[in-house]
Parts: sequence; structure tokens; C-alpha cells
Amino acid sequence: MDKIDLLVTLTAHERDSNNVTIAFTMGWKAAQKGLKTELLLLSDAVHLASKGYAETIDIGSPFKAVGELLPLFLEAGAKIKVCSNCMEHNGVKAEDLIPEAEIVTADYVVDAIMAAEKSLQLN
Repeated sequence: MDKIDLLVTLTAHERDSNNVTIAFTMGWKAAQKGLKTELLLLSDAVHLASKGYAETIDIGSPFKAVGELLPLFLEAGAKIKVCSNCMEHNGVKAEDLIPEAEIVTADYVVDAIMAAEKSLQLN
């Protein structure tokens, strides 16, 4: 596994829009600085990788809406990883995900946590 500079783990979806927004904001900023950044979606957060879901979250100023942050996050080179077990448990299907989302296993989750130089956990 390649080194990850910043691994952001997120378990929330619209039930905690603040943490969702913070995860995408900090991930975007890290990627802008040239850091290899991954956002790992676990539990309910797997819904965030569904097409159109990000557009439903906007906590207001001074933060950008998640629908605006998502393309910025990806354009900066950050990656979105989605837990396959969490997807199955939450009824999220692979065909519903945005093309940039990568489905990962529980083994990958453990390996990514161990490979990360730094982490930000928003749970």
C-alpha cells in the first residue's frame, strides 16, 4: 500500500452535516497542499458517494456546500474510498456510486489506517 499523508474517516451523512462538510473541506485543503489524501466513507457515510447525494448537504456560510466541495476535492487529487460491507448493510449499490468512488474491503480500511501518516476522524 502506498503512503497516505492524510486519511479522513467519516461515518456520518446528513444526520451530522457539520462533520460531513468538515471532512470534505479539510480533505480538499490537504489535497490542495499536495498531500496524498483519502476520504474513507464508513457506516452511514457510504451514502455520500451516491450520485446526487452530496447536493443535499449545505450548512451555510462560511462553508461551501458539499455539492460544491465534492468536485473541488476530486479535482485537487483527493480520493474517495467506500467500505463494501457498509454499502451492503446500508443498501447502497455499486451502480449508484459516483464514478470516482472506489469500493474497498475491511482489510483495506485497516491497511489504510496503518499506512496513514496522519488521520482526521469525524464520527
